Amino acid sequence: MMTITRRLAELAALAGLLAGPAIAQDLSLPAGATLTREFEKDPGAYDLPIGPWTMQGGLPTKRIEGAISTQSWRIEASGLTPLQIIAPLRDQLTAAGYDIVLDCVARACGGFDFRFSTLVLPAPQMFVDLTDYLALSALSPEGSAVSLLASRDATSAYLQIIRAGAATQSEVKTDAAPVRAFETEGIAGQLEAEGHAVLRDLEFETGSSSLGENAVPSLDAIAAYLQANPSRRILFVGHTDAVGSLEANQALSRKRAQSAVDYLRTRHDIPTAQIGANGVGYLSPVASNLTPAGREANRRVEAVLISIE
Repeated sequence: MMTITRRLAELAALAGLLAGPAIAQDLSLPAGATLTREFEKDPGAYDLPIGPWTMQGGLPTKRIEGAISTQSWRIEASGLTPLQIIAPLRDQLTAAGYDIVLDCVARACGGFDFRFSTLVLPAPQMFVDLTDYLALSALSPEGSAVSLLASRDATSAYLQIIRAGAATQSEVKTDAAPVRAFETEGIAGQLEAEGHAVLRDLEFETGSSSLGENAVPSLDAIAAYLQANPSRRILFVGHTDAVGSLEANQALSRKRAQSAVDYLRTRHDIPTAQIGANGVGYLSPVASNLTPAGREANRRVEAVLISIE
């Protein structure tokens, strides 16, 4: 059991401010926080969430343009809750003159729909428990923005920080279309820069390979990318956790990857020459299969760019 002294020490580390003059977007993080992923885009654009996701309006956002910095952090063996992580950072932003425009917890944010309507780095670098996360968005008087997302699994806490430069547009969007446009840009950029992208919004029931009838934003984004770049070819690769035999998992992973191919053919008429499918079962994990969070991270479909001009 965590001692009172240790808990107080962690909370004190969370509450501490940077020495010297405060820089609005530089945040003091918990002791032991480890950077797991970081990338920047300048110039770039980010649709900052400014309200919860709703069935009627989707996710309301404010477009921020300029330099965009995205980081994910892991705090090992942490007993801290998302609120204990976010609260001191909220105080730092408020003290620096930021206005808090969104501050919500899991279900109140929109649960699954909020999580998959905004930019979230993939596991294992960033993990989000759909029942236990906290999201916060803040705007400065000059138009810059900070977006925070905190969650945890059984052993660690996770924090994502997105810093967006001075805004050049003040339009507030309350439908899902701007989010779709941002996802298109993000996936295209990731494919070009890294050669692959994990498609976390492909949801399958246990043992099933059906995508259902709903639209899949990541696949719609890839369709737009392939239509704009006819020389590109994408291979969808299915992955599973380590529960069950290798043969059964390989077969299931191939079927799930093939579902992505079928979606692009039937909904977007993407040529067969541009898309393919394969599956490797549990042979390429990105996390340990010994934990629920690790198994969830390993159950995925990836888009791999295998042909360029």
